Amino acid sequence: MRLPLIKHISQFIEENDEDFIEETLEVLEYLCEFDGLSETEIDSLGEIISNLHGALEVEKSVKSGVARKDAMNDFMKRVLGSIDKTG
Repeated sequence: MRLPLIKHISQFIEENDEDFIEETLEVLEYLCEFDGLSETEIDSLGEIISNLHGALEVEKSVKSGVARKDAMNDFMKRVLGSIDKTG
């Protein structure tokens, strides 16, 4: 996951609507089911999907009253914490 990309997507959600992201996720997840994709293509789609989900998580925190910067930092701490536990 890339924090600058999540921040950029989060800004898009703030300026538009999270429905765009949710619909995009549906399309990307559907694309992943296509048998003709290479492993590299699936990995790339997976990374995009992860960043979109991350931005939605950040926006969820912001809507609950957390400052955007704090929501971003908290999200990345959770991600890094889960990596440390599995790695």
